[in-house]
Amino acid sequence: MNHLYGIAFVMCAAAAFATLDTATKYVSVAVPFAVVMWFRFGFQVLTTSIWLVRTQGTWRLSSVHIRLQIYRGVLLTGSSILAFFSLKLIPVSDFTALMMLTPLLMTVVAALALKERISLLRWLLVLMGFIGAMVIIRPGHEAFTWGSLLPLILVLTSAGFQMLTYKLAKLDSAAVTHAYTGWIGFAMSSVILPFVLQSSFVAWSSASSVLGVSAWTLASLLLLIAVFATIGHSFLILGYARAPVAVLTPYLYAQIPFAVLGGWLVFAHQLDGWTLLGIAIIAISGVLGTWLTARERHVDLRVILDN
Repeated sequence: MNHLYGIAFVMCAAAAFATLDTATKYVSVAVPFAVVMWFRFGFQVLTTSIWLVRTQGTWRLSSVHIRLQIYRGVLLTGSSILAFFSLKLIPVSDFTALMMLTPLLMTVVAALALKERISLLRWLLVLMGFIGAMVIIRPGHEAFTWGSLLPLILVLTSAGFQMLTYKLAKLDSAAVTHAYTGWIGFAMSSVILPFVLQSSFVAWSSASSVLGVSAWTLASLLLLIAVFATIGHSFLILGYARAPVAVLTPYLYAQIPFAVLGGWLVFAHQLDGWTLLGIAIIAISGVLGTWLTARERHVDLRVILDN
């Protein structure tokens, strides 16, 4: 039963992340990244600190492995900044599909860093996933820009973040891990904010007119980003604490249809044939890669479903 709860948490995280990405793309036209990051991590710090006080009687953080918590916080902050600029340049659906290369990249990380033996078929699936990415990006196509490669850099930071999330889920509580990440992200964005403060004030004053919304609506959108970022990462941590990566990874691909829906509703994005093909290649290679990994490690799926 714990594994089913883990799957449910990951599905909720996928929906939350798709909503987060859609809202981020919408405000990125007019709001500087430092403002969005400061608001997003500030909300996370506030909510997790309140939760820690209510459940543990203190907001002070105690971790089994502080160094890993710091690494995770830095990686998530860097990933959030890369995601902001990536979403400014490409549709939400394309961005999400490229992010789904992360589980495939973790296969490469396992081979290089963990000295894990990787079968030829799994290497072929990794290659297949990156072919799908190239189909989506299409270097040489008239719509291609070098900024379209930003999501590929983001995949690298995201792979490290995911591995640390899974490891820390076994060491610290979800609230502690989430609080550490929030404080680190808030501290880093607070350092950046003064350097863009003047332009941020100008951008904020003109953002409402650029987006065609009121200042209150714009503030509500920033709150939406903060809420769904906090909810999404909380669900992800809770999911990893209840089920193995091999079980949960296929369900992360549910974020793609959620992202397609968000892009269509908010931006009227319609996928062309090549993009659909690239998304399908990435999704198929990712799911097959996860299944093959579980099979090679002798994971009995019937036992998993019975637990």
